Amino acid sequence: MSETNPAAAAEAAAPHRYTAAMAAEIEARWQDFWDAEGTYAAPNPKGDLAGDPAVVARPKKFIMDMFPYPSGAGLHVGHPLGYIATDVFARFQRMTGHNVLHTLGFDAFGLPAEQYAVQTGTHPRVSTEANIENMKVQLRRLGLGHDKRRSFATIDPDYYKWTQWIFLQIFNSWYDDEAKKARPISELVAAFESGERAVPGHTRAWSELSAAERADVLGEYRLAYASDAPVNWCPGLGTVLANEEVTAEGRSERGNFPVFKAKLRQWNMRITAYADRLLDDLTELDWPEAIKLQQRNWIGRSEGARVDFPIDGERITVFTTRPDTLFGASYMVLAPEHPLVDKFTPDAWPEGTHDVWTGGHATPAEAVAAYRAQAASKSDVERQAEAKDKTGVFIGSYATNPVNGEKIPVFIADYVLMGYGTGAIMAVPAGDQRDFEFARAFELPIVCIVEPTDGRGTDTSTWENAFGSYDAKIINSTGEGISLDGLGVAEAKVRITEWLERKGIGEGTVNFRLRDWLFSRQRYWGEPFPIVYDEDGIAHALPESMLPLELPEVEDYSPRTFDPDDADTQPETPLSRNEEWVNVTLDLGDGPKRYRRETNTMPNWAGSCWYELRYLDPHNSEQLVDPEIEQYWMGPREGQPHGGVDLYVGGAEHAVLHLLYARFWSKVLFDLGHVSSAEPFHKLFNQGMIQAYVYRDSRGIAVPAAEVEERDGAYYYQGEKVSRLLGKMGKSLKNAVTPDEICAEYGADTLRLYEMAMGPLDVSRPWDTRAVVGQFRLLQRLWRNVVDETTGAVTVVDAEPDEDTLRALHKAIDGVRGDLEGMRFNTAIAKVTELNNHLTKAGGALPRSVAESLVLMAAPLAPHIAEELWRKLGRTDSVVHQDFPVADPAYVVDETVTCVVQIKGKVKARLEVSPAISEEELEKVALSDEKVVAALDGAGIRKVIVRAPKLVNIVPA
Repeated sequence: MSETNPAAAAEAAAPHRYTAAMAAEIEARWQDFWDAEGTYAAPNPKGDLAGDPAVVARPKKFIMDMFPYPSGAGLHVGHPLGYIATDVFARFQRMTGHNVLHTLGFDAFGLPAEQYAVQTGTHPRVSTEANIENMKVQLRRLGLGHDKRRSFATIDPDYYKWTQWIFLQIFNSWYDDEAKKARPISELVAAFESGERAVPGHTRAWSELSAAERADVLGEYRLAYASDAPVNWCPGLGTVLANEEVTAEGRSERGNFPVFKAKLRQWNMRITAYADRLLDDLTELDWPEAIKLQQRNWIGRSEGARVDFPIDGERITVFTTRPDTLFGASYMVLAPEHPLVDKFTPDAWPEGTHDVWTGGHATPAEAVAAYRAQAASKSDVERQAEAKDKTGVFIGSYATNPVNGEKIPVFIADYVLMGYGTGAIMAVPAGDQRDFEFARAFELPIVCIVEPTDGRGTDTSTWENAFGSYDAKIINSTGEGISLDGLGVAEAKVRITEWLERKGIGEGTVNFRLRDWLFSRQRYWGEPFPIVYDEDGIAHALPESMLPLELPEVEDYSPRTFDPDDADTQPETPLSRNEEWVNVTLDLGDGPKRYRRETNTMPNWAGSCWYELRYLDPHNSEQLVDPEIEQYWMGPREGQPHGGVDLYVGGAEHAVLHLLYARFWSKVLFDLGHVSSAEPFHKLFNQGMIQAYVYRDSRGIAVPAAEVEERDGAYYYQGEKVSRLLGKMGKSLKNAVTPDEICAEYGADTLRLYEMAMGPLDVSRPWDTRAVVGQFRLLQRLWRNVVDETTGAVTVVDAEPDEDTLRALHKAIDGVRGDLEGMRFNTAIAKVTELNNHLTKAGGALPRSVAESLVLMAAPLAPHIAEELWRKLGRTDSVVHQDFPVADPAYVVDETVTCVVQIKGKVKARLEVSPAISEEELEKVALSDEKVVAALDGAGIRKVIVRAPKLVNIVPA
């Protein structure tokens, strides 16, 4: 007799059981149905995506995920966490009467595709489009309810046409400090032409300036401008990087190459003009406080004064938050890159120069050159580290302290950065530890200017460290027409600032840590700049009719890279090799002329700065976005004074990159009247990370996690003991699990449920493939409650549910509704599970009304099985647009609650009472209870404390 296959026997006994094979068939069928029917199409109020006016009249809800980058490795199960969460939330919002816009595009420019092209010779577009198609297949399998009509990739010319157009809007704008907004550059030109505004740096009229001079003047105002400035040069990548792309260790975020300071001509965005607004408008955004704090710290607002120190008939300007300490400034320090260093470096050392100041060099120029080379090899973080040994060199010139006329030496030192303030400091060694250590090392004076409160006295020669305090009194601070002696710090700051302003040598001001956004990349795979240069090197914007400026073909996609440690190198861009594209004849309105194109490309952040707007009106070839459509989806409304996307979900790692840049672009577009929303994203939610165990052998090399065995609490790979540590999931760590694997074994609905049930959405959690089966069993029980596994017949009955079932049902409805609204998906699943288990244990056929409510509650979480069961229950319309059940309050409230009665703090009785019982009635019931009467044993009562309905506390006399 042959052995019976248990699995085959079980399938034969229950041919209609919910299995992985059935799940796959159901899911594929309903995904096809949703696509064919346009189930997730969100109608606009007008245009080619306009739809049912009744749907448009509903409250709108715009829900977004952060752009995915289409990697060749495809998705692992950590990637869809946020996508599933937004899908669940979007489905719930549709079921509660909203017109929901939920779609997904692809952020497809950038380094990974270019590096792949360099390695393989495959055009970046070919590999990127293949990766997008693969990702679309994976995402579709998850049953995500995206409006596919609105999807796009940033590499689509129809999309980056508008990225280039926005760049030109920013290029052709300036920030009016008086109006506190961006205005067209043409209005500034008109003010110069009319004489309403003086032309800075010139005594001649605007009409008398050459074209090059006018361009230079406007370049000081434009919100997008090219300049020669210190940049982060990464020879290993062959490109410059924004500050935000450099790690705390001074290395490239991508590739981990050394980064050096170099001076190059690059495009920048004047994001600093918006620093105050970027700070102030955070208040009205519904963002995690941690993200707001990161942006506030990155912007770094500080109040103080700018002070001019005369030097050789000119001046060095510093910013200080403590102008009250000016009398203690005994030397100055410039950043090694400061543009004035060369100007004030003489040919020879002045008489009396201390040997310790020269660094052993024969001339100031030699000393400066040697020190600059040394400083260029350090990152900003290294330069600001609290190192024991302070380094620097005297440049050979003296400035004048404006408050007392004393000559003070000017040094360069690496602890001063061009990226903060003015790149120059007045050094007050008595009050700043770094200045103190530098002064000690270079034998410089240390002047006590605040009275020590720690008993150290005012003789600084005995001090072991600096003393700074906001509570001390000012001393040794009297000069011509000004004395701060005896004042507190706050009062002294006001007095010295007023004096500086009267003298015309300083002013109260606000400074920011935020630097302008470096916007050039020496790459191929990015948006070309819509800029050309004439024979005089003047930049000209291409007219809109010439957009998009498409990327040309090049034979070599790679920028020239160098020895990662060689700082003395210069970028060479791939586009510069295509001479036919670079050198062109164009008519920009004044006849055909020869021009040279910009050969840098935009950073990968450009395309993600505005993609929320393209989702609204994705096929518009005439406008960035139709104003009425933008107003409908993103305009300001009650509770959202700056407008924006209703929910934006993504990782916290983009706090000071994408999020800050997108806010800046949004504000410029708002100022120029192109959009009604001054902020791109009203509500931000940061999902946690799905982690996985990483197993490493004795060499520290990751081994395949799926092949590791656990024995007696230890872990082994091919017989060798390995270590285990919880970390990221990824292909390189050999611990990645693909959603395809889980979908094949259990189905997409099970994967969705498991990822949502793992814990709170904003908390990281470890992946455990063995635990996935628990959610699969939940779906099997749900199926069995509606469908007979043997016959496939629906088992529900047209009968009224009993009291217990009604209470369980409506409590679940109430709880699940609140949890889905609050994005507490794990607890919503727990409540669905609890109800399903209750119904299973109750036995018998489910009343139809209960079965339908159960399916509707499951629909946002497990849409495929819900759609199938809804159809089996005899409904012909999609579950997607059904109303979510509403709980009956009468069944949500418990019939009775337990009231504890205490005497002298000890429990003497427990009473079952109505939740609505009054305090007076509850007191009567408690005092008449026989256990309470016995416990009092005739004693009088001094006080009764009632907290209806759950507590009565009796205090005997």
